[in-house]
Amino acid sequence: MSPEDLDEKGVNMNFGSALEMLKHGKKVSRRGWNGRGMWVAMQAPDENSKMTLPYVYMSTATGDLVPWLASQTDILVEDWEEFQ
Repeated sequence: MSPEDLDEKGVNMNFGSALEMLKHGKKVSRRGWNGRGMWVAMQAPDENSKMTLPYVYMSTATGDLVPWLASQTDILVEDWEEFQ
């Protein structure tokens, strides 16, 4: 699935669709998250990175960037949307 396969607004996605958006370089967020402006993105390592494989990170409500792992709730809900 590519981003073009999602609904025209990029909202109401399940986790699988959100993951595809991440793989295509998009940022995604959940309407169910408490903090405003929170989003996740995928980073591919470059020559300056200490990481050797792609990873997902989050921008918190305070703007800090931190490593991120999906919870069971994150995986099961369908309130994902492309972050604008």
